[in-house]
Amino acid sequence: MPVKTYVRLAVRVRLSPHRGKPLIDVSGKRYWYFLFSLLIIIPGTVYLILFGLRPGIEFSSGSSLMLTFQNPPEQGVLRQAMAEAEVGDDVFGEDPTVNRLQARAAEIFGREAALFVPSGVMGNQIALRVHTQPGDEVILEEASHIFNSEMAMMAAFSGVIPRPIPSERGWLRWEQIEPAIRPKVYYYAQTRLICLENTHNFKGGGVYPLEWAREIIEKAHERGLAVHLDGARIFNAAVATGRSVKELTEGFDSVMFCLSKGLGAPVGSMLVGSSEFIERARRVRKMLGGGMRQVGILAAAGLYALEHHIERLAEDHENAQILAKALKEIPEVRLEPVETNIVIFELAKTSAEQLIVELKKRGILALAIGPRRVRLVTHLDVSRADALSAARALREVLG
Repeated sequence: MPVKTYVRLAVRVRLSPHRGKPLIDVSGKRYWYFLFSLLIIIPGTVYLILFGLRPGIEFSSGSSLMLTFQNPPEQGVLRQAMAEAEVGDDVFGEDPTVNRLQARAAEIFGREAALFVPSGVMGNQIALRVHTQPGDEVILEEASHIFNSEMAMMAAFSGVIPRPIPSERGWLRWEQIEPAIRPKVYYYAQTRLICLENTHNFKGGGVYPLEWAREIIEKAHERGLAVHLDGARIFNAAVATGRSVKELTEGFDSVMFCLSKGLGAPVGSMLVGSSEFIERARRVRKMLGGGMRQVGILAAAGLYALEHHIERLAEDHENAQILAKALKEIPEVRLEPVETNIVIFELAKTSAEQLIVELKKRGILALAIGPRRVRLVTHLDVSRADALSAARALREVLG
């Protein structure tokens, strides 16, 4: 979830003589210090305060960071929406802004109901708890976020075990899943749930083929199995394919998506599904400490993001292609396919940590996801100019 880092400047202006010397002395250096402060530092500080210039730093789940000074005007509007949010007690269902967000999310996805949760991990784990019983088994892709990056919570909280299946791009097909379904023998853990991920975090942001997903849903339901979608970046998939999220997620028993990450809200995710599923999910959210009282100040940011930040995801995809183009020109780089806003590549000689150190010196932060495997992510706070600058830095370091 994004954690925004802001610039804080403290400027001290001495208004009294120091050690018996006048503040302004045209015959010495003190005069020029004062003039520099008067003409440069003080006006610059005022500009920063008035217009909110800040570093565009985003900490997302496993995302890279690009450090640049920017002033996205929509961020000021988003914060204003948060400041003006009407609030109530969401534990009692009385926060009007949360209720509007949940209603809007359900409408966009064509579902009966939705639930606001603090994080994508909580959203996924609530879904697993609702769909399963202790001792059940969950089928998912080997590199999936639920399996690798959620602290084995499915075992610790829901008492279920994973059945991971490897794949090339993070996409499972029914013919891979069907043999992994446990037979109805009492001493086997019973398969109860299938989890898919779209787009796929650790497989380069690939968009799940819709026909494959629909076949899995249909066949799973015939076998009495539920299907949950980790759709943290489902809006990236929608923008990349030109399809609505309603179309991409139709048939799933539950869907989690993030308001942070590409949509740019400071915190929060959503679960959507049937009214019965959401009512049960609300109880599990409370078990996990997710009842957040007057949380409309966060829900307001989510509402703004849903209404204003979806179409602009195309810019993130374009910026990712700028990075991909530069990496393709570097001999030691093996680039994985780039479809959305995630760029993953493997290095032949340089270690991932070496590259990350060199990029950080140039104001670019990246994530090592293996000894020689590196991940970059473009997002709301990364401009085209930033992407071009990062591309130059990659050529400089690795060229």
